[in-house]
Amino acid sequence: MPGILRRSGHDATWAPVRTAGPQEISMRVITARVLLGVAAAGLFGGLSGGCAPLRSHQGYVLDVDLINSVQPGVDNRQSVLAVLGKPTFASQFNQGDWYYLGRDSRNLAYTNPKATTQLALKVSFDANGTVTGIARTGVEQIAAIDPSRKTTPTLGRERSFFSELFGNIGTVGAAGAGGGQGGNTRDAP
Repeated sequence: MPGILRRSGHDATWAPVRTAGPQEISMRVITARVLLGVAAAGLFGGLSGGCAPLRSHQGYVLDVDLINSVQPGVDNRQSVLAVLGKPTFASQFNQGDWYYLGRDSRNLAYTNPKATTQLALKVSFDANGTVTGIARTGVEQIAAIDPSRKTTPTLGRERSFFSELFGNIGTVGAAGAGGGQGGNTRDAP
């Protein structure tokens, strides 16, 4: 019978060692595999949760039935305000147009948001405040701007940072520069 030599103080004794049978070993392996699978699934779920798409809505919450209830020639500013609410913004120049804007966008993890749907509703009024027209535009009107550099192009010569910084050294009071001390304009004898 296998055993272990145990020492306590001055005397040593042999204690029998219990060995695991084949059924107990297979249960331990199955338990370890199950725990490893649960841990792997939890880790995968936690990491993939950061890659879930984020959806957002910005602006006016559009209701198609309310928008369709506004009729040109029938409604006025007060009725549009009662039905659609306060506009997102009003025209700055002729005070004849109200704009209602709404956009749904989504992004994944660390990417920039991309507009999936957009509706811009333009309600035009005449001088009396009666609705003259309703125009709808969508995501096709979004302008994609891709700036080429982080500087504004200007006419003239290109100057570096150091030429701008040190370019005026020696030009103060130089001949033809128009500078100088001034004040004494008489001719010398």
